[in-house]
Amino acid sequence: MICLGLSACGAVTERLDLEGSGTEKTAAVRDIADMDKATYDPVTSAPRPPAAARTVEALDTTTAEQRAAAVTPAAAGARALGTTVVSLGSATEPGLWIKTPLVKAEMQGRVTNPATGRSSTVMLIPIHGPVTAGSRMSLAALRLIGASLTDLTRVEISTLK
Repeated sequence: MICLGLSACGAVTERLDLEGSGTEKTAAVRDIADMDKATYDPVTSAPRPPAAARTVEALDTTTAEQRAAAVTPAAAGARALGTTVVSLGSATEPGLWIKTPLVKAEMQGRVTNPATGRSSTVMLIPIHGPVTAGSRMSLAALRLIGASLTDLTRVEISTLK
């Protein structure tokens, strides 16, 4: 059963042409060009990590400029949505995002880790479930707010509009 799953992963990787088809820079340009223009955001979007990525640093493809922009305090007018418990989402899904039942439509927002006082701009992505259900957050966003990649972390979510 495990062999079948692993061979399927290889087939998907091959079909998506994620392995060895050009330089990392070319792949990053291709990834950004393939992003849906309606959801692309220069702060929260990032290219997919290379297929060979195995470390946290290699999986986090956000740039230093994006991270600096994301941690800049938000302008006035943010609206608190609530508190949720987050776990690490897919480590290979790039960018700064949180998938949460606290929103009904995709929008830019902010997450704050009350334990560290650190916050980040993120893309708020709706998922099905009661508002009391947990949320999944990107590796890059968890790193910016000083949250553990292996533990559950309580965060506060707000909209920027």
